[in-house]
Amino acid sequence: MGELLQKALQRRPRRPGEKPRRGGAITLWALLILMLAWALFHLPDIGRAFTEFGAYLQYKFIRRALAVGLLVSLCASLLGVTLVLKRYSMIGDGLSHVGFGALTVAMALGFVTTDGLPAFLPAGVRAFAARLCGGIAKNPLPFTLVVVVLCAFMLLRISERSRMRGDSAIALISTSALAVGVIVTSMTSGMNVDVYNYMFGSILAMSSGDVWLSAGLSAVVLVLFVLFYPRIFAVTFDEPFARATGVKAGGYNLLIALLTALTVVVGMRMMGTLLISSLIIFPALSSMRVFSRFKSVTISAALISVGCFFVGMMLSCVYSLPTGAGIVAVNLAVFVAFSAIGAVRE
Repeated sequence: MGELLQKALQRRPRRPGEKPRRGGAITLWALLILMLAWALFHLPDIGRAFTEFGAYLQYKFIRRALAVGLLVSLCASLLGVTLVLKRYSMIGDGLSHVGFGALTVAMALGFVTTDGLPAFLPAGVRAFAARLCGGIAKNPLPFTLVVVVLCAFMLLRISERSRMRGDSAIALISTSALAVGVIVTSMTSGMNVDVYNYMFGSILAMSSGDVWLSAGLSAVVLVLFVLFYPRIFAVTFDEPFARATGVKAGGYNLLIALLTALTVVVGMRMMGTLLISSLIIFPALSSMRVFSRFKSVTISAALISVGCFFVGMMLSCVYSLPTGAGIVAVNLAVFVAFSAIGAVRE
């Protein structure tokens, strides 16, 4: 099975008489050389940036954000390899839109009052419902997590048991959830600070409750992925063969959907709903430019994701850049570098 996977990850061999496509390789290498030249000419600035970031690490909230971000990046990269190979990588983007819709609904529940509920309900029921809505609005992540997990299972069932393709189901649910989120936002308080932070990410604004919840969920994702790694590998590579050998592929597909939903919800606070899918896609694609074995791709993706997050957060602190956008920019630079190396190998 490992040899077959290696062949699946390898690029198409050149046919006899076919000329190598050197234009793309030359362009990639030109970009790589430009990046290396820029880095060499700015070595003092890079050194000062690392020194300044070391000074930032004395603050507790920076250390907490760094720890949570590294865990989330690791989870996203591990799941990203599986999702990319299953051609289901856009599920992260779709679930992030679902998370945005659920988040806006949760925050809108803060406007529910006892007097605003139907009068025919008993006073005790109205008071309990108002307190429950207020609690959800103050801490919207648990509510968002439940909604995103349910939608992940729904996406999986739709793609397996209906004529609708997986990408069509993702587009249908994600755009609907995004529309609901926009409508709810416009009808309540508008684009307030909390909604903006969840859309574009604000890891430095994470509360202590967000940190503990994110760390706990990330640990659950890592433990489950390691425990069921052989089965996840089998379902990822050849699902029909896995079913024939007695593997309950449906259950492990649900597990992958669950882990993806957990990672998306945890990463929303760090990367924002619009950029969280980059943590899933970029490291896996970069690794596949160079490596061809499943284990090598997985390890490389984990290292790339953790390293890009660290550098992106450093740039965010030192140069006051948006955290999510900085991490995506670093991932893009790494993708270009690995693509250039892969083009030479090809």
